[in-house]
Amino acid sequence: MRQAEIQRQTAETQVRVTLALDGTGRHTVATGLPFLDHMLRHLAVHGLFDLTVEAQGDLDVGPHHTVEDVALTLGMAFDQALGDRRGIVRMGHAYAPMDETLAFVAVDLSGRPYAVVQAQWHGPSVGDIPNSLWPHFLESFAATARGNLHARVLYGRDDHHQAEALFKALARALDAATALEPRRGSRIPSTKGQL
Repeated sequence: MRQAEIQRQTAETQVRVTLALDGTGRHTVATGLPFLDHMLRHLAVHGLFDLTVEAQGDLDVGPHHTVEDVALTLGMAFDQALGDRRGIVRMGHAYAPMDETLAFVAVDLSGRPYAVVQAQWHGPSVGDIPNSLWPHFLESFAATARGNLHARVLYGRDDHHQAEALFKALARALDAATALEPRRGSRIPSTKGQL
């Protein structure tokens, strides 16, 4: 069915994610961090994923644990929804402009986690989330989604626009990579025969 439901609970956070890869962009997102909610809504809408994210975290300590654990749980949901990854395109990339900003994301749902994130930020935070957490979000997501993720802000002046462009590009790249390739049928997209 290419769907998943993941619940992750630690002493710091409780996170629940439901995901349908073949959706229409319907979403319900509530993490306690409005700007993170905004980014996750972009992921759903521009990736055409049906997505629910509910999170409660120790926000009195700061946003780090919530941002990290949402990314980990979201990646686990993608991994579960993909199953053995039969028939998928596997690789995808996208550019996303946002006013003066241009971002690029490439993904390979290879089964091998790796992330490279290149962005220059102009301030310490956006939406009460430290800008150091955006690369960490993408790295955490790649780890549990079991894929390569390369993300880059080519240029931009506004940190809000840069984060937004990254998430839009991520959404489009994931939509392309998770799509089913009719010519492949039910074969695994790897010379190894498994991912």
